[in-house]
Amino acid sequence: MKSYIQRLIEKLRATEFLQGCQTCSSYEDGVQLLVNAFTKYKQAGSQIFFIGNGGSAAIASHMTADFMKNGGMNTYSLYDNAVMTCMSNDYGYENIFSRPLAFWAKQGDLLVAISSSGNSSNIISAIDTVKEKKGFVITFTGFDSDNKAKQKGDINVYVPCNKYGIVESIHTIILQQVVDTILERDGAKF
Repeated sequence: MKSYIQRLIEKLRATEFLQGCQTCSSYEDGVQLLVNAFTKYKQAGSQIFFIGNGGSAAIASHMTADFMKNGGMNTYSLYDNAVMTCMSNDYGYENIFSRPLAFWAKQGDLLVAISSSGNSSNIISAIDTVKEKKGFVITFTGFDSDNKAKQKGDINVYVPCNKYGIVESIHTIILQQVVDTILERDGAKF
């Protein structure tokens, strides 16, 4: 147990926060970069979409609720069963997120793409759709440092680890810290 927690802390400390070619100099600066980005989209009243597969889908769904309820943001879930099965059946699983985003996303909206590998075709397709609409993309990835999602995001959070549990735990910790920071600053709006 102790070595697992030590590995988790080590990987959390090694997590990279990148905007373009610039890497934040510290974890605190990286979290502040994210707080600033989410605040911008909150103040603009933009839609914020969270997506992921498997464990990352659970994180995306959880954060959709927390950023709405605690962050006071206009989040929208892409996890309605009927919509997901329709999109998958009619357009293929690789378009399960991109097709709804083609309808709903607008210029100035934010997509948060969570993918441990950063190479899932449905995540990449969704990123491309939002970028075509001149939206902003924040990626949360792990595994290989040259993963596809990390190459496409405007802000990229990268965990240098190939263990799903550690990568997903760190993605959750960071997103929870961001929304909790915004809640502490702004208070609940409901």
